[in-house]
Amino acid sequence: MSQWISPDQIRARFAGAMSAMYRREVPQYGALIELVEEVNRDTLAADEALAAGLASAGGLHRLAVERHGAIRVGTPDELAMLRRLFAVMGMYPVGYYDLAPAGVPVHSTAFRPVADDALQKNPFRVFTSLLRPELIASDALRQQALALLDARDIFTPGVKTLIERCEVRGGLDDADADAFVAEALETFRWHSDATVDKPTYDALSAEHPLIADVVCFRGPHINHLTPRTLDIDEVQRRMPERGITPKALIEGPPPRRCPLLLRQTSFKALNEPVRFGAAAGSHTARFGEIEQRGAALTAKGRALYDRLLAEVKAQPQTSDNATHQARLTKAFAAFPDDEAALRRQGLAFFHYRVADADRRSRQRPAEAPGEAHIEALIADGALAATPMVYEDFLPVSAAGIFQSNLSADSPSVDESARRPGNHTRDSQTAFEAALGREVIDEIALYAQRERASLEAALEALKAR
Repeated sequence: MSQWISPDQIRARFAGAMSAMYRREVPQYGALIELVEEVNRDTLAADEALAAGLASAGGLHRLAVERHGAIRVGTPDELAMLRRLFAVMGMYPVGYYDLAPAGVPVHSTAFRPVADDALQKNPFRVFTSLLRPELIASDALRQQALALLDARDIFTPGVKTLIERCEVRGGLDDADADAFVAEALETFRWHSDATVDKPTYDALSAEHPLIADVVCFRGPHINHLTPRTLDIDEVQRRMPERGITPKALIEGPPPRRCPLLLRQTSFKALNEPVRFGAAAGSHTARFGEIEQRGAALTAKGRALYDRLLAEVKAQPQTSDNATHQARLTKAFAAFPDDEAALRRQGLAFFHYRVADADRRSRQRPAEAPGEAHIEALIADGALAATPMVYEDFLPVSAAGIFQSNLSADSPSVDESARRPGNHTRDSQTAFEAALGREVIDEIALYAQRERASLEAALEALKAR
């Protein structure tokens, strides 16, 4: 039997190939990568404690390779096949995001690795959105969009064969893994020729630009790739120096000593030439995004985060980033900003490990250690606790990024979809039916990972 290539290795190959392709297609993405790498080097050089913490937790390697992408598909069959495609790479659907309440006619999940060792090797994620045709107000346009989507196949015959081979045999060998990456990449490639004429494109775009983006092309094309920075405010400041125009506001929580969840910014989407049959035109979809990841929050922490963010959202909105960040900072003064407080108050998830081997604890691990005993082990240097990196996304921020890359006068979806009564479990149920399985609950997943790391660390201490 041939030796199977691990899903982690296939994922790393695919992420590298995707980044190289996007760099060729969108040269400004290459400039963005160089800027992020420069800021990360400068940040690590200026903060020895940060550098040491990342090194001890194995975070320096993943920082260098970390990317997330985003793709939008049109039908349940496309979504279900993407689920199977990502499973070959050890990526599974985590979380459900309904963007309709923010005026965007899609709902989404994030395909990503879920195990600690897989995340350390390569945490590649793809935020994957499914069009909600029921939110197209015009019956005629809705039927036309569905007919166009039904007529296309966004997957090559080769990739479908390799997905099935992997499912039947339980893996791919080296040659098949390389072939899979090459074939899968075709689904994410940019096409400069539309599948519709210009009047059809214009009508769908007038309904909502994202509808035109999903419906009018042979494939869904990756619409952005995102490197991870350690200082998003500095990247935002330096972008204009490189000839890159950033979006006005950094999305997410404010800058903090202990970062929370996810902060994001981007450069504006490119206006790219497209052929609509015999007619020339253009399309705006692809952009570059940057993210800074912080601690994953517990349900209690998310409730506090949501409440404080709502306080800021209730104020008159501003397009000035300095003013926006100042408002956030003031509101989030109520959120503890040191690791010990986040841990003791149960606001964030932590990863536990035995401290350096030359540090000996005077505390004997208890058979059933409680919080006080765990805190004593941490204080004594026997146990180390590191905030767990947030691996997922924020629906408000995702919608903010999407909307900022549409034209200023872009329409929103039908207002009825934004009323609270329509934001129900029914939407998630419909999404999961299209997907072909339930999405993984992100909070439960973080809790399981935290519990497993603590149990393993305590067992290791007992054995010393």
